[in-house]
Amino acid sequence: MKTMPVQMKKWKVLFVVLFFLGACSSKEKSIQISEIRLDGYTSELVLTENLQPQFSWLVTSGFNANEQSAYQVVVADNVSELDHGNFWNSGKVLSSKSQHVVYAGAPLEAGKRYFWKVKVWDALGKESTWSKVSSWQMGLLSESDWENAKWIGYEDLSASKRLVEGISGYGKESHGKVEDRAIVPLFRKEFELEKKLASATLFISGLGHYEASLNGEKVGDVFLAPGWSHYDKAVLYNSYDVTDQLVHGKNALGVIVGNGFHYNNRERYRKLIIAYGFPRMICKLQLTYADGTLETVVSDESWKTDQSPITYAGIYGGEDYDARLEQEGWNLPDFQAENWKKAQLVTPPAGVLKADSNHPVKVMEQFNPVSVTQVDDSVWVYDFGQNLSGIIQVDLQGKAGDVVRFLPAESLKENGFVSQRGTGSPYYFQYTLKGQDQESYRPRFSYTGFRYLQVEGACPDTKSGALVKIKNIQSLHTRNSTPQVGAFECSNELFNQIDELIQWGIKSNLQSVMTDCPTREKLGWIEQTQLMGTSVHFNFDLYHLYQKLLQDMQDAQTDKGLVPNIVPEYINFEYYDTAFRDSPEWGSASIMLPWFVYKWYGDADLMRKAWPVMRRYMDYLASRSENFILSHGLGDWYDVGPETPGYTQLTPVDLVATATYFQDAQVMAQMAEVLGKQTEKTHFTDLAGQIKTHFNKTFFDPETATYESGSQTSYAMPLSLGLVDEAYQTEVFANFIQQIQRDKKAITAGDVGFHYMVDVLTRFGQSQLLYEMNNRDDVPGYGYQLKKGATSLAESWQALTSKSMNHLMLGHLMEWFYQGLGGIYQEDHSIAYKNLVLKPQTVDGLSYANVQFQSPYGQIVSHWKMEQDAFVYLVEIPVNTTARVILPFQGRVEITGLQGATSINGAGEVQKGACELPCYQIQSGKYQFKVYLNN
Repeated sequence: MKTMPVQMKKWKVLFVVLFFLGACSSKEKSIQISEIRLDGYTSELVLTENLQPQFSWLVTSGFNANEQSAYQVVVADNVSELDHGNFWNSGKVLSSKSQHVVYAGAPLEAGKRYFWKVKVWDALGKESTWSKVSSWQMGLLSESDWENAKWIGYEDLSASKRLVEGISGYGKESHGKVEDRAIVPLFRKEFELEKKLASATLFISGLGHYEASLNGEKVGDVFLAPGWSHYDKAVLYNSYDVTDQLVHGKNALGVIVGNGFHYNNRERYRKLIIAYGFPRMICKLQLTYADGTLETVVSDESWKTDQSPITYAGIYGGEDYDARLEQEGWNLPDFQAENWKKAQLVTPPAGVLKADSNHPVKVMEQFNPVSVTQVDDSVWVYDFGQNLSGIIQVDLQGKAGDVVRFLPAESLKENGFVSQRGTGSPYYFQYTLKGQDQESYRPRFSYTGFRYLQVEGACPDTKSGALVKIKNIQSLHTRNSTPQVGAFECSNELFNQIDELIQWGIKSNLQSVMTDCPTREKLGWIEQTQLMGTSVHFNFDLYHLYQKLLQDMQDAQTDKGLVPNIVPEYINFEYYDTAFRDSPEWGSASIMLPWFVYKWYGDADLMRKAWPVMRRYMDYLASRSENFILSHGLGDWYDVGPETPGYTQLTPVDLVATATYFQDAQVMAQMAEVLGKQTEKTHFTDLAGQIKTHFNKTFFDPETATYESGSQTSYAMPLSLGLVDEAYQTEVFANFIQQIQRDKKAITAGDVGFHYMVDVLTRFGQSQLLYEMNNRDDVPGYGYQLKKGATSLAESWQALTSKSMNHLMLGHLMEWFYQGLGGIYQEDHSIAYKNLVLKPQTVDGLSYANVQFQSPYGQIVSHWKMEQDAFVYLVEIPVNTTARVILPFQGRVEITGLQGATSINGAGEVQKGACELPCYQIQSGKYQFKVYLNN
């Protein structure tokens, strides 16, 4: 899917003009393909191990109500063969299918590159032009495909010093364990090209993370590759097209490898210590010559290795770089490496090498300082204005041996120094100068969350004195490079700021897993993947990240079926509290994510593959239940009560856990139906019924129509999930609203409950109440955080600086922006947003709301504004989709097909539906609905 620039959020009054510009488009314009994807990727070159890859494409048209009637896909192993498709030519297939068309050609080969394109026909039989040509790279499917490539290192970790799983880096148990710093090594290999090169592909993995270069130029633009995994189960590798980086004659391949979660020693701040092994790497450079012959360069003992200038690299502690240790030209041909030693063949990781199919982490944005403050003789604090996940980029000048230390933080102390209380201390980057006119530094193997940077031993270039001079400095935001697919903007500036606040909480925690924070933990606490899933997927494409996370969950599942709270499970938190490893709201992500991928992206394969994992987890929950009630877990984590936020305070743990168990059973029944597992469907339908019966016996008082403690979460979960019997629903909902009123419209629900609260109030038409609860800054909540200066979503509603200031777990209001104000839903039977419901909700206090979402079929637009005497609603839906538009007001309706085109199927562009409110069925295109309120 295409990345949406930040500027798209600045629509305001221009959105009407933009829509009407479409009226000038030619009616003769034929159907066209605007984007093509292979296995969900839009990249020019995709790495996949899928022997039956899936093709998808987006279609645009100059006509409203147009649709695809046929398609043709061709695949070849050479661009010159693509016209006829020497590996697959589907021929003209009469079908409107444009998502997940499965490859059905000749067998595909490991390590080989393939090319493809597609064309379509519209409802009138008009043929499109061919799409652009795209390609994919088949991965290395077996050990033999690596062609004797070996794992090499500077040194090997002895089995006696291995520590997996990790343990806390504090306390007596950690003494004497993982004490040594790991050497961050350089590797190099020279080779010659004597024939004309056609193509070259580098397959590579380095644990924990690597950075490769060819002839002195970095390969790719990724950061912290490969993605995190449980290295005893899976080791991820990447591939790069490096054809343009090679030259005829001598070439040099260089690699530097750091630690990540592969090795974290007991030094500085350490959330955990762990030792899978010292840094190690494996690679295969595949060369294809113009004459058709092949050659490979692989990692083995013929490589040379030496220590790098990175003297310390810790995922939790930072990075030290001594520029005096640099060896100029180490990754260029003809470098004199006589003093380097032979690379050592080291113990291979136990995990299976697998293609890293996730979007890589990259530098996505850059920020300059907004202010610089001197707080001591040799200490300056830079404020970059935005709390984010990332690293620094600095240019400096000084004498050889001068040392500069950079301490990042999310907040400041009263005296102006940075505070690392809530982020883990000490964390810093340290640079030792070599004494050139100007030197540059950017960390390679560690990142953190920060807004402020305390610089010790250097000052701004504008200041006089003997300190090192900072010539230029920036913060670099690093995150998963998955495309942004949504945008929201409204007439209330506070809500626009809330949107930005939540966005930064999301962006900062989209790494190779979905982390809880970019600072003190960096761990994949998985409850947010399901509870925040709806909010996040309206903003970012989660297709590949969720596939990767489900593999992590499978790798982490225990023999008893437990899916632990964090994956990859680098540390078992049972030593602290068993609930920190086993909480149903967390483990149930293993149930919800396959369902989400199916509903959002239309891919049922993940449900099939994950079914054994899901089934075992449901059996595990059954083993923990008593009379269908679960009584363990963290409950409504971080709700607002009289105590410091953390453990649930207002809602019983067993209510939250059992409601989650019910949801799991329901979703399992739905997935079983899709997969044709009728016996399983019956089993889980019956289980859901049993859970519901015992839930209401245990927690519901029919005399007062109240649930348990009467907290916001106690009502929200049963109402949202369908646990309330129909006879009591009206009264229970009224009690829920009364409880919110008793709470003076303040949010008290936590990480779990607020998700269901937003869902209930949105679906029950209570957007006005949601607006009033959040359009304030006097009680803990979004406005309260902004008032305290937050620029990313804090871990606690109170924005306590003793906690993380960059979490995504409380960002559920984002659901309401898209589903409430924007009104974007799917019909119950719909997948991948093929059949839409557009039902916007207006509120007193907003004059307009604009929502845009790039669905798998294309762009969905839902823009509304209130005029003096009318409600104006502008919509756009993609080709090959339909929508039911439900307007929020009665009155005379004026409808315009904004492109001015004649309907493909006659006059039936818009059909009136049977609804209490004005309701219309539309096909693809752009429309304006204007409801005159005084008629």
